[in-house]
Amino acid sequence: MNHQYVKNVVEAALLAAGRPLSVEELMGVFDERDGSIGDEVKTALAALAAEYETRGLELLEVASGFRIQIRAAVAQPVARLWQERPAKYSRALLETLALIAYRQPITRGEIEQIRGVAVNPNIIKTLHERNWIRVVGHRDVPGKPELLGTTREFLDYFSLKKLDDLPTLAQLKELEDLRVQLTLPGAEAQVLTDPEPALDAVADLEPQADDDEEPSDENTAPRAQGLVASGAQDDGT
Repeated sequence: MNHQYVKNVVEAALLAAGRPLSVEELMGVFDERDGSIGDEVKTALAALAAEYETRGLELLEVASGFRIQIRAAVAQPVARLWQERPAKYSRALLETLALIAYRQPITRGEIEQIRGVAVNPNIIKTLHERNWIRVVGHRDVPGKPELLGTTREFLDYFSLKKLDDLPTLAQLKELEDLRVQLTLPGAEAQVLTDPEPALDAVADLEPQADDDEEPSDENTAPRAQGLVASGAQDDGT
């Protein structure tokens, strides 16, 4: 099969899908199903990634597959195309999400013990609605509390292939010490603090309301690597 044709089809499929596509899904758009098409698709993906290196788009592999997205360097002006305000979340929600990501599987009671305050039920509800967390089991203690973990959608949203791609605690501490501002797609600069001992997941956010308020407009949800992210099209509350 013509290499340029395969590359064009793969690129068109990624743009049309509006979500990450796996290699198997990309293979499925072709009539030919022999073993060679898989190699051709992978070659096309590598070629597209190389071509995008000097463009405003990038080809990124996340947990669910490959997607084409806007580069961080051009995200700010492009975001003006959307009139909706970016999704914003409370510090309490971001800290809770950080604890689940770094300490999973973890119970709600353990989250409360680490943070020192009760978790607002609406925070857990919002994380479930965003499909960022799920129940992965139950702790074998009286009451059988639910064990919470993150989902594939969580990895996709934060541009991660696997949990091992999360910044290490040492890296987060280093970023805070250097006051590094992470400029990421669709997000204003944010900084993560060292999650130990209490895993204060996000620092240097805008001034907050009470710690365990429901998600509000006071904090912007980040978007991209680790726990820093945000997107102009997000509709979370």
